[in-house]
Amino acid sequence: MNPNQEITNQAYQIQMNLCREIFTKKIKDYGLSWAVMRLTTITDQLMIKINRIIQIEKSGINLIGDDVSSEYRAIINYSLIAQILHNNPNITLDTPIDQVIQYYDLEAKITFELMQRKNNDYGESWRDMRISSLSDLILTKLIRIKQIEDNQGKTIASEGVYGNYQDILNYACFALIRLHS
Repeated sequence: MNPNQEITNQAYQIQMNLCREIFTKKIKDYGLSWAVMRLTTITDQLMIKINRIIQIEKSGINLIGDDVSSEYRAIINYSLIAQILHNNPNITLDTPIDQVIQYYDLEAKITFELMQRKNNDYGESWRDMRISSLSDLILTKLIRIKQIEDNQGKTIASEGVYGNYQDILNYACFALIRLHS
């Protein structure tokens, strides 16, 4: 393994642990309120988050006060919620929290393993990218997801929404690593 890849793995896990901590705290505050959302609503929430980040990047103005890092962490958690709901459409407000945390951990693990494979094949090229490019890639993936959703999930030559949610999570984590290194 490339030594930089091990550094990436460690930094990635640090960011994901912070996201998991936020996720579990919010479940204690709000329960599984997101379980009533359709995947299209999750996509729209992700769009709101990335548009705010891009607006701050372009203008340099942040009137709400929540920093860009917290928005990237929200993108990660919403992406994981989307993955959970995609693979477990029967989740309800009454689903045991421990079970949902297990789903969260499983989806995070699967997406981490995807990142490792892609990072190996692409040679850590994300390290040479601007954070604004990572934001643009997230926006592009969301536009693709919305089009696939508008097509009732049918695709002709592309991956479905699940793979796009994974890529969004990984781009957001890369942005966080870049912001905090």
